[in-house]
Amino acid sequence: MRPTGATTPAAADATTTVGGAPTAGGATTTDGTTTATPPAETPDPAAERLRRWRLVLGGEADAGGRGAAGSALGGADLAMDRTLEALYDTGSPTGPGRREGGLGESAPRVARWLGDIRTYFPASVVQVMQRDAIDRLGLAALLLEPETLEAVEADVHLVGTLLSLSRAMPGSTKETARAVVRKVVEDLEKRLAQRTRATLNGALDRSARVARPRHHDIDWNRTVRANLKNYLPEHRTVVPERLIGYGRAARSVRKEVVLCVDQSGSMAASVVHAAVFGAVLASTRSLDTRLVVFDTSVVDLTDQLSDPVDVLFGTRLGGGTDINRALAYCQSRITRPTETVVVLISDLYEGGIRNEMLKRVAAMKASGVEFVALLALSDEGAPAYDRDHAAALAALGAPAFACTPDLFPEVMAAALEKRPLPIPEP
Repeated sequence: MRPTGATTPAAADATTTVGGAPTAGGATTTDGTTTATPPAETPDPAAERLRRWRLVLGGEADAGGRGAAGSALGGADLAMDRTLEALYDTGSPTGPGRREGGLGESAPRVARWLGDIRTYFPASVVQVMQRDAIDRLGLAALLLEPETLEAVEADVHLVGTLLSLSRAMPGSTKETARAVVRKVVEDLEKRLAQRTRATLNGALDRSARVARPRHHDIDWNRTVRANLKNYLPEHRTVVPERLIGYGRAARSVRKEVVLCVDQSGSMAASVVHAAVFGAVLASTRSLDTRLVVFDTSVVDLTDQLSDPVDVLFGTRLGGGTDINRALAYCQSRITRPTETVVVLISDLYEGGIRNEMLKRVAAMKASGVEFVALLALSDEGAPAYDRDHAAALAALGAPAFACTPDLFPEVMAAALEKRPLPIPEP
């Protein structure tokens, strides 16, 4: 049976006809007037129900004696069914009619199939079907072909797959792969950058205000607003009882942020989002941002933060995990603990020395570092994670939780202001 998420006829109906019936509309005559076209006949409910079940069940519906459902398919429905058949109708694993991967090994054929599913299904469903094709039919190997890459619907999951294949990728494919990754990164930046900068600048601004500023450090706009109650009409002036200023620190780097990101295979989506946020944070003048990725080794990618695509191709998804080693490196780079936020993004499956890892976190917090532990930075919720380590971090005052990209700016703002983190309900 095909997954219903990839075979919802209602989604396809938005772009195709239903069971071959024309959509309602109108026709324009030669004199420019529009005549009404009779609305399409309402499909018989029983027939429509059979049609939908046929698309969900695939060819097995006919084999089970429900030929009437199969005979209802035609036109766009039939073409849609063939694209689904290539992916999901692999037959019984042990039966005589078994069929192996329906997409074959031809890159042009796969490219055509990828184009077909984009014709009949919306982008969200296309992305599900692409992931199924990678898992079920070994499409990952064919992503090394430029023709295949040009046909895919790019998303965060596809970027993760491409990054895991980057070292096996031939030169003829690398530029196409970079273009696909850049498209996803730019889309994420458009969605996240403006709100992130606004939220963080507000937090930095609030933390920079001083109650007794020097004259040239006064923020006159906020000072006037704060003292409007003291307006004297006869003198047409405001008496500023309370001055608000930025302070000298506003002109230099005042906060340090260290993003420490687990690049094991299960963290692919988090790595993509961390690279985008790292670039946004690095572009904020009042922040000194460092990006460190790790598996059993540690790589500092800070010098590549100007281009998140370079950051992503500098990662190496897969391998083991040594959180203790990564935190040791981050700890050695902290120069002003009370002005530093360390964000560990990991599922906490530690392959290194567990007790040493916890001691480092405790030492950083004792020195004044704000420590944030994120089990994931993605829209997918919490992955499988080490619950013992999460509980141990919580006992140290560093609760671990999954964070969506939309929530991340609020988490960072709270950490910068040293106030409680907005931890989502489980």
